Amino acid sequence: MSEQLVSRHDHQGVCTLTLNRPDKLNALCPQSFVELRAHLTVLATDKSIACVVLAGAGRSFCAGHDLSTISEEKGALEGELFAAETIDALEALPQPTIARLQGHCFTGGLELALGCDILIAAESARLGDTHGQWGLVPVWGMSVRLPLRVGRSMAKELMFTSRRISAADALQIGLVDHCVADDQLDAAVGKLAAEIVANSPGTNRIVKALLLAAQEQTYQQALRFERECPFGLPEDMQQRMQAGLK
Repeated sequence: MSEQLVSRHDHQGVCTLTLNRPDKLNALCPQSFVELRAHLTVLATDKSIACVVLAGAGRSFCAGHDLSTISEEKGALEGELFAAETIDALEALPQPTIARLQGHCFTGGLELALGCDILIAAESARLGDTHGQWGLVPVWGMSVRLPLRVGRSMAKELMFTSRRISAADALQIGLVDHCVADDQLDAAVGKLAAEIVANSPGTNRIVKALLLAAQEQTYQQALRFERECPFGLPEDMQQRMQAGLK
C-alpha cells in the first residue's frame, strides 16, 4: 500500500498523527494499526516532541473498526491483541496527547480517542459505542476507559443502547473535555498544544507517568509513590539550570 494510512507531521514540538482513510471515514483496518504502532514506538523515545495530536483526515475522526477487514487481521497483525495493545501504547505514550474529533467517532474510533489524555470535539461531531448494534464485544478498552471518563452508570447506558450523542452532550457528561465550533477546532487544538509545549516537557512526562501509575494504586500507595519515586529534576530543567537560566 503506497499511501500512508497514518501520516506524521511535526511542528514546533507538536506531532500530529493523522488517520488517512477519508474515503472510508478513517475506519480502522490492520494496516492502520501497523502504521500507528510504528509511529508510537518512535515517539516514545523522541525527546523533540512535547505533545502529540491524534486527528482524522476529511470529515470524520474515525467511524470505527472496518468490519470488512476483520478476516485480514490474523495474517496482518502480530497477535490477536495487537490492535488493543496499540491503544495501550497510545495511552502510555510519555507525551501528553490530544484527540482532535470531528464528524464520526464511533466504537473503535471512540476506543482510540479514549487512549488520549484530552479530547477536543467540534460541535458537529457525534460519539458513541455501537458494539451492541453489531453484536460485537469490546476488546480495545471500552469497558475500562469509558467508565473512567463518564462513570459506570452512564457508560452502561451508552453501551447498552448504542446511542450516538452530540459533542455538546458528550461535553456535559465528561466524555470530551472541550466542544468548540467546527471552524474553531484547529485553533482550539493548536492553542492547547502550544500551552502544553510551553511547559517543561520533562515535568509533563513525569506528571503523566504519576497519573497513569495512580490508576493502578490505592490512594495511599499513589501518595507514597509520588514521594518516593526517584524522578528527580526533569532533564530539560537540569539543562536550564546548568545554563544559568531560571
